[in-house]
Amino acid sequence: MNEYTEYNFKNEDDARNLLEHSRQLIDDIDNELVDLISRRTSLAKDIVSAKVYLGMEIYDKNREKSIHDKVDKLAIEKNIDKDILNQIIDMLAILSKNEQRKILRRHDDGKY
Repeated sequence: MNEYTEYNFKNEDDARNLLEHSRQLIDDIDNELVDLISRRTSLAKDIVSAKVYLGMEIYDKNREKSIHDKVDKLAIEKNIDKDILNQIIDMLAILSKNEQRKILRRHDDGKY
């Protein structure tokens, strides 16, 4: 995945076209990532409801370990830097836990 491909461009326009096309693809992927993060975060209400019913804390050490174990394997398969990918997963977990806390605060304030 992280291999460098050397192109034999005929002219600068070919290089610029490839650059613009690649940037457009990155923009499209970024939009998809934001949509996926939004979907993932929207599950916080379901998760916190189940955790409250089950008497669980927001932080679930076993769940986070299992996610990191899975991500480590995926990073190797996809040839992505494992540490950076785990940092991204940590940020997503923080986003989810913050959303769960926000939902609990609204519930405690009678605004659920």
